[in-house]
Parts: sequence; C-alpha cells; structure tokens
Amino acid sequence: MQQQYWVGDFYIDLSRNQISHQDHTQTLAPKALAVLTVLAKHQGEVLSQDMLLDSVWQNTIVSPNTLQRSIAQLRKALGDDGKVQVVIKTHAKQGYSLEAKVEWGEKTDASTVTEPLNTAIQSNEPMVHAKDSLNAKPINSKKILLFGALLFTTIGASIAFLKPQPTSLSVAKLTALTATDDRENAGIYSPNGEYVVFHRYEERMCINNIWAKHTGTQAEYQLTQSLSSHGRHTFSEDGRTLYFVQEQDCRQPVTQKQCYKLMSLDFEKSLVSPQQPKTLMECKNSRIRSPKWMKGNQLALLQQHQNRWQLISYALDTQQSQKIYGSLDDNVIQFAYSPSEDLIALTSVNTQGEYHLQILSPDGGVHSKVAINYPSEIAKYRFIYPNFAPFDEQLLFSTGRQLFTLSYDGQIDNVSLPLDEPMGSPNFHPSGNRILVTKGFYDSDIASVPLDELESAAQDPMHDNHRKVYNIIERSISAEDSAIFQPSGSKLAFSSQRSGIDQVWISDGKTTQQLSHFAMDSYIDGFYWAQDGQSLLANSAKEIYQINLNGNSQHFAFPFPIDQLFHWDSGAQTALANIRVGGLLKFAQLDLANLSYTELRDTPVNWAQKNATGKIIYTDKLDRFWQSGAIEDTLIETLINQGSDKRFILDGERLYGINEQYELWHYELGNKQFKVIGKLPKNLDYLTDVRQSHALISLRINAKKELAELVLDQ
Repeated sequence: MQQQYWVGDFYIDLSRNQISHQDHTQTLAPKALAVLTVLAKHQGEVLSQDMLLDSVWQNTIVSPNTLQRSIAQLRKALGDDGKVQVVIKTHAKQGYSLEAKVEWGEKTDASTVTEPLNTAIQSNEPMVHAKDSLNAKPINSKKILLFGALLFTTIGASIAFLKPQPTSLSVAKLTALTATDDRENAGIYSPNGEYVVFHRYEERMCINNIWAKHTGTQAEYQLTQSLSSHGRHTFSEDGRTLYFVQEQDCRQPVTQKQCYKLMSLDFEKSLVSPQQPKTLMECKNSRIRSPKWMKGNQLALLQQHQNRWQLISYALDTQQSQKIYGSLDDNVIQFAYSPSEDLIALTSVNTQGEYHLQILSPDGGVHSKVAINYPSEIAKYRFIYPNFAPFDEQLLFSTGRQLFTLSYDGQIDNVSLPLDEPMGSPNFHPSGNRILVTKGFYDSDIASVPLDELESAAQDPMHDNHRKVYNIIERSISAEDSAIFQPSGSKLAFSSQRSGIDQVWISDGKTTQQLSHFAMDSYIDGFYWAQDGQSLLANSAKEIYQINLNGNSQHFAFPFPIDQLFHWDSGAQTALANIRVGGLLKFAQLDLANLSYTELRDTPVNWAQKNATGKIIYTDKLDRFWQSGAIEDTLIETLINQGSDKRFILDGERLYGINEQYELWHYELGNKQFKVIGKLPKNLDYLTDVRQSHALISLRINAKKELAELVLDQ
C-alpha cells in the first residue's frame, strides 16, 4: 500500500503516522489516518459511516462516535472547519467525502515537509501499575511523551517532540519529595497543584496515614490518625474532599478476613488537624478498590464478588451504587477515567483468555471494544494497567522497566528504552511542568532457623527476645526469597533479583550461580525440586518451565496462565496451582504430560501442599486449613486461628505454619497433636521450607518507597 500521499498542501506519511504542512508536523492516531486514507482512495465520493467503519475497524465492535472523533481529529489537523468543511465534507444521513485534491507518492519538491525530530520516541501500584491524574487539566502531549524518556535519560537531556511548532524540552532537575526512613507511595497532586497528597507507612510504629506536602513551602501535614491500610485515593473536582478505600480486619469474618470501606476525608479541615474519615459504604462479603472521581458527583470503583470483578459507580448525592460494566463473558482487570473526555478505558480478560480494551461512557455505553495485541516485549499473560494520556486516542502504561502506549485500536508500542530502576505512578502537575513518580526497592534475605534452639529459647524465661535465633545464609542488596532444600542433596534453590530480574539461583554453601534466564519484567510465582534433585519446575510470567541443573529447560505450554505454583510431583508429572481459566481463578491439579488440568476448587486457594500419600492441605481466603478427602474436604478445626499469609510447609506427616502472632508451630496429621515451637521476628516475609532440624525463612531487611518530582525545563 502507498505509504505517502498529499491532501492539498498537507503531506501524509503513514509509515510515521504523521501529517506535515510547511514547518509543522503532527502525529495522529493510526485509525484516524486510516479513515483519511480510505477517503483519499475515493476522493470526491460520498462514503457511508458503515463503509468507513467496516474498512477501518474490521472485526471490531465500535460505535459511530468513534468514527466521528476520528473525523474531528482529521479536520483539526488539516486546518478544516467543521462548519465550512473545505477538506472533509459531511453529507447528512449519507456519510463523508474528501473534497481536497489527492496526489499519491512523494513530490520531488518536498522542501515544505518537516523531517521528524525524534522518531525513536514515537509510537506505565502499582510501579508496575501506572495510575491516573484525574484532576489535571488537559496537557500538551509533548510533556506526557517526555515521561517515557525521563526515566532513562540523564538529567538535563533535551528531547524533541513531534507536534505543531515543536519545542525542545529538558529536565531541569530530579527532586526527592519524601526522603525519609518511612515508606511513601500513591502520590497525587491536588487539583490546584499546591499540594502533594500521599500515603506514609511508619514501619517502626506500624502506623499508616495520609499526608500532604505543600509544593511551595515544603511544609508537611498529617491528614489522618492511625489509619488502617488503604489504596490509592482520588480528589473531588473542587479539591475539598479526598476519597479512598480503607481495608481492615472484619470483626466477625463470614466469607473474607478483610472488610473494605469507601471513605471520604475533608481535605481543608485535615490541613488544620488530623481528621477522622467518614464511611460512605462498607463491603463485608466483597472487595472494592481503585476509586476514581467522575463528573456528576459520582465515584467509579471496582468490586469483586464471587471471584469476578466488575465496574460500579457510587452516587455521592443519593448514596446509591449501580453497575457500569460487568459480564459473565469476561472479568475486569483495571480501568481509568478521563475527565476531559468523560470516558472510561477498561481492560478485561474474557472466557477464552483474550485481553480487550473497551472505551465506555460513565453510564456503561460502549464506544469501542478491541482485542489488545501484545508485542514480544510483554509476557502474553501479563495484566496491563493503562491510564489515559493527553494525546489523541492513546493510553500509557508501564511493565516496571519498560514504558508503552496503547492505542484505542488495541495496538501497543514501546516508547522507551529499558529502565535501570523501576518507577511508576506518573502524575502530572496541573501546569504540566512537573511529574510526580514513585520509586523504591525491596531487600530481603534468606535465613536458617535451628528449630531446637528456637524451642529452647522460647522455654527459657531469661531469654532475651531481641537475640537473633537465626542465621542469614543468602543475602544481597535486592530481594532473595522462597529458598528450598535440594532433596537428598546439599544445594539450595532460591529466587533473587540481584541480576535485576527475578531468576532462580542455586547455592552449595560456597558458590552461588544463576540457573534461569527469564525475560525482563518476569516474576516468579513458585518453583519446586524434582524428587531426584536434578531439576526444578518454575512458574515465571504465568508459564511453567522445567530447568535442569545444567541449564537446559523445557517449556510446558498450557493454554492458560498459571497464577501460582504450589507443588510438583515429578514422578507422577502433576502439580498443584491456581490457574486462570475462562478469565477466573480456580485451584487445580495440572497434568504436565497432557497439558490438561483437573479442577479441585472453583475458587483459588491461598497456599497448598501435597504429602507423599496424596493428601492435599490448603488454606482458603479466611486462612483456614483444609484437608482433601474422598468425598469432601475436611476443615482442620485444631488449626482455626493458626493461619496467616506467611505460607506453610508439609514435611512428611508434619505440618509447619506461622500464625498472626509470628509463632512457628507444627501439627501432626496422624495423631492431631499441635505444638508451638517459638516466636519468629516480625520482619518475617514467608516460611519457605523445613528439613528435620532447620527451617528456612525470608526476612525483610529494607523496603523503601519514596516520591520524587521531575521538574521540566520550559
């Protein structure tokens, strides 16, 4: 197909998605240029809306509004007037026609065409999950595109952008906003840009609160008092009220341990003294997250009930909620809202495991629905969390160390080089000259705990509780986790991010070497030794690989994502895992030989193990222990209130676990005897393995999150 042509004095370059005129070059959405190309091929003819929709959006469900937006973009780019209609003419109840002269191919006299200034950057809880800036005014696309380059260029590097009257912009400085010993994240600007509002967790006091910082005076204000854990917040349009979801333990758990409250906070009063938030809505049998203020004095948020997420709205005036979008055919992943367009962008996974992007009205009306085409740089089962960007029909998201755009037609383009440090949650100041980001790191080590010494220390009334009853055996300045003993051997397998990417490593106590070579932005969710200790089965990026100690590997290409791997029986070639089938998570036994599965529960489990006799022990979302049976599963009543999110280990017929008081215990499945061994440190992440006299744990050494501001040099 011809990639270049002229419409009057405007030069169209489809290979670059550009329209050039004299010294101005503009980049347009590919679909808008596709509409122009169809009109150009039929210059002077009246083409119906249906014909244009069928030609440009083949096999895609879109509304006529989508075509009308493309026409409006083209008219603006071509200097046309919607009323006079010199270039593109509307024919009532018939369609559109291109009235300007069309000439195909490049002209020899192309002196008026402006060459691209930087084609390399054409084409984001959260670090992995880019969120939105709901109250920012519309921003020039030069500034949002700059973000992708800011994260990997040196300070002060100038970057040019393809827009009318292109201007060279640069980063003046990178400023740390919250350089404290605490953890700060989820930062947003107030609508007037005077304050940065964020969460601060003081680990020494185990206190979590919302804070504000004045961008001019740098004065800080604590807005709440001893708040429970909560997610991202959002401002009302006038900036007077903050909304967020608070998560706390249910007083009387029924179907879940955590209860969720939609809260509001008077921002102006909180600047004077910390205030108590007001509860707007409480969910005891479902989960809610990601509230976003929308026009009409309503909030949009996600609600999960019976393993399925849907998008709902909450009217602040009537205190009533209703469904915006939810279907038995798919499961909502995430959404974003654009106040300027009054549109919702929603990502979902359907029953066939396909990912879609939908553009919706706040009332649920579907403007368009397209399949998302993943490039090779993104793992095929990875969820993405795009946010509206202030350039035409494009969204922005990050996978941690890479930045991408997602167009309304489902096309993903890489707009940055790999990042040397993950940064996320980009949020533009209303003026557009500053960007708020969250950055951080996680450092955990692997420790060995002598069980006899732990028990003796617990029984000694003179024991110093501050004495360390463990030994660090693997450490770096990054995350080490999930260490497991080699069967009948002396080696240790563990996961580590010391190379920058989550990989499987092997240690013999003297030397340590990387075993796996997974792709960038991969994350490991479970790995286990074979019975002979010569290979491991690992779940990376939701796919299963068997890795031999010599480095060779085999991929098990299941036609669905493996969310969490729990156990591997290498003799029977079966494994236990949470899998996502039909868009929903469920607990299953995998058959590695036939790439099939047997459903064990229609909902996921928190953790699971299988012993040598085939008994399966698992915990549900209430952290209750269950044992599989021939007819039905049985609740282990002795272990009620002994579960936690710290995992558990089966060693023969003995079950080891950790309760919420950080006590390590064991339970005999045969004689049903229960015993507390001793107390572990509170910086414990997980119990990862037990062999006879020693337990392996991962310990959190340092977890840091902070807010930073990138100031643009205008």
